[in-house]
Amino acid sequence: MPERVVIAGWGQVTQPKSATPPYLDPVDMMERAARDAGAVAGAGIWPLVDALLVVRTQSRNLIEPGAEIAHRLGIRPAHVRVSGIGGEVPQNFVNQAAGMLARGEARAVLICGAETFYPRADTDVRGEAALIQGIPADYDAEDAVGSDAYEQRHGVTLPIHGFPLFENALWARSGLPLAAWLDKVGGQLARFSEVAAGHPNAWTRAPSSAAAITTPAPDNRPICFPYTKRMVSLVMADLGAAVLMTTEKVARSLRDGAAQAVYFRGGGFAKDHQRFLVDKADFTRSPPLVQAARKAQARAGLGVSELEGFDLYSCFPCAVNVARGELGIADDDPRALTQTGGLGYFGGPGSNYALHGIASLAENIAAGRLRSGMATALGWFMHKHAVGIYADTPGDVDLGRHDREDAAAPLAGDGPVARTEEASGGGTIETWTVVYARDQSPVRGIVYGRTDEGLRFVANSDQDDATFAALTSDNVVGRRVRLDHDPASGRNRASLDRG
Repeated sequence: MPERVVIAGWGQVTQPKSATPPYLDPVDMMERAARDAGAVAGAGIWPLVDALLVVRTQSRNLIEPGAEIAHRLGIRPAHVRVSGIGGEVPQNFVNQAAGMLARGEARAVLICGAETFYPRADTDVRGEAALIQGIPADYDAEDAVGSDAYEQRHGVTLPIHGFPLFENALWARSGLPLAAWLDKVGGQLARFSEVAAGHPNAWTRAPSSAAAITTPAPDNRPICFPYTKRMVSLVMADLGAAVLMTTEKVARSLRDGAAQAVYFRGGGFAKDHQRFLVDKADFTRSPPLVQAARKAQARAGLGVSELEGFDLYSCFPCAVNVARGELGIADDDPRALTQTGGLGYFGGPGSNYALHGIASLAENIAAGRLRSGMATALGWFMHKHAVGIYADTPGDVDLGRHDREDAAAPLAGDGPVARTEEASGGGTIETWTVVYARDQSPVRGIVYGRTDEGLRFVANSDQDDATFAALTSDNVVGRRVRLDHDPASGRNRASLDRG
């Protein structure tokens, strides 16, 4: 019989806005979350922890955090890893830990991560730029950026610039008027905010209405059309989480045999062959999510229709709705899509949010509130996806091969679409967004589309009032544009056809 892998313990820590000095740093929070996880698993687990997987911190540049955490916990892991950047990391770490345990490479594995983004001094970084404040200047891994140089010339650098492109494509596919689309999306987010209000570790504990979430206001400024502040990931939060994984046999030896085990049934990981936004053929689909989810379901022996709950990665509403579409979850499906309240209300701590989703899912299964569930996690602009399925009953599949299979053949979908970086002549819009200044004035339109020759282009719009009005009231997918290229700046301009 193959080794059965379990989530033996979980812990979550929040340092609220009201905290007073001395403040916890990310390592302090990881330590506390790990100790809470150890209390659930049983104190006897610590001598068995011989693998430590740390989600890279983005709010601070930590030097060898694994060694510091191991020292504080009194463990001597033979395997220590610090991840790269990406929201898929926690779930992919779980997939990898399951492989290590099933192969006998580890007896117990600790996965932990934490962020302290909330500004507590005048000198602390604020706003969207804080998301990468802890990444050192010499960090040059492949995951350091989500957009290529062509896109960056047109102002696509941060998550907030790219995800609205998916949102507006989904809106176009729906055929709904803008008000109806926002009401639908806002209603979903309002339900997420209600879940956060009941979660003891959530950063935001007050539910919001759909109108309050989607309507621009002095305290809810528009950021990138169609998103307001309350529609996007809440980065400025201090949150930490940890999970301990081991085999069923070890877990049973450490705890009361009657305690409900939480089994990791199977997972999957995939990357989009269409690496950047400019490469994507369809802004309403996600081939890597499809591949990762299919693998997870096959390995777990549980399909989406059999699961009782989800924690769908929710950095932006489009991430949830692309996932719903790819997984076949209907609009009126009564099953919960989040166990925490999501990144916009629970909090979206750098690359570590999914560990909170996994910990909350495990806790709900252990408490009998769910019998099974799926966690999804994504990195950058839906480029990387990891999926995990958890249940209160074991499977009978050998988990020792899966993480290696995924690492050996991660790519999903077709190759990049053909592009031109010097666009001229006629073209058609495929999706777009408008970036706003902090004073709520529009400053830049970003347009993705196809030239009349069928090549993908990226461009900035004209900056006149009429153009901005059209781009923030009408769905312009399919609208004709006139394209011009500026060799000096390397940028293209897309002017709306007024005919």
